[in-house]
Amino acid sequence: MRAGLLIRVIRVTAASRGMLARGIYTRHYGLDAKQARPDDSNWTGAEIKSCCRLASLLDVPLVQAAQNVVPVAVTAGDKIESLRQWASGRCLSADRAGVYSRTEVGSGGRVRKVVREPGVN
Repeated sequence: MRAGLLIRVIRVTAASRGMLARGIYTRHYGLDAKQARPDDSNWTGAEIKSCCRLASLLDVPLVQAAQNVVPVAVTAGDKIESLRQWASGRCLSADRAGVYSRTEVGSGGRVRKVVREPGVN
């Protein structure tokens, strides 16, 4: 995994928390924007798109389609964490001015928690 990938994942998640991506993809795939949505706080834009695409193709609710999406935060969580530690003090932050610090709290004032249990996306 490249360091550039980590920056893109953080930027999409921290900047919009997926709200923009959800809106774009629910419209693109003709889904009901008012339906219940899965917890996608640790998802990338590609994972949100995949969930919307599956919901459209299988004609199922987003929550059900989400059971078939495994976020990169789960599959490569240890690699992402090691990249975050490596980037701390060395790289610019993607969601605020200045150098990235591993101890900083995300833009929403909360620290992200990754659940690594199967079936809990």
